Amino acid sequence: MDYRYSDYTVEQLREEVGRLKEKAQKAEQFGNISEVAINERKMQVAIAYMMNPDEFEAQKTYELRGDPGYKFKINYINGVFAWGHRVNLLDEVHEKEEALPISLLGDKIES
Repeated sequence: MDYRYSDYTVEQLREEVGRLKEKAQKAEQFGNISEVAINERKMQVAIAYMMNPDEFEAQKTYELRGDPGYKFKINYINGVFAWGHRVNLLDEVHEKEEALPISLLGDKIES
């Protein structure tokens, strides 16, 4: 039976992150780059469930972990996902709205 991350305890989420990390490392050893990316994204979602969405605010801009060339401006929070737009170093906002797990967001950028 499959469970949703929202049903997991914090300890179960930590164990899941460990399992996914192992799977990603094995996939990397075998050169399966797409499987590495899938497991890393699942890890980010699991980590997001261990975070408090109330720590993030709509209409604020945050650093984007793993992508120093971009910031992320949040339009709204839905569960553990922040919906908004990427902003590049020239403060150009991407037109396409996207959802990111809050675990990918870094520190708030004061404007």
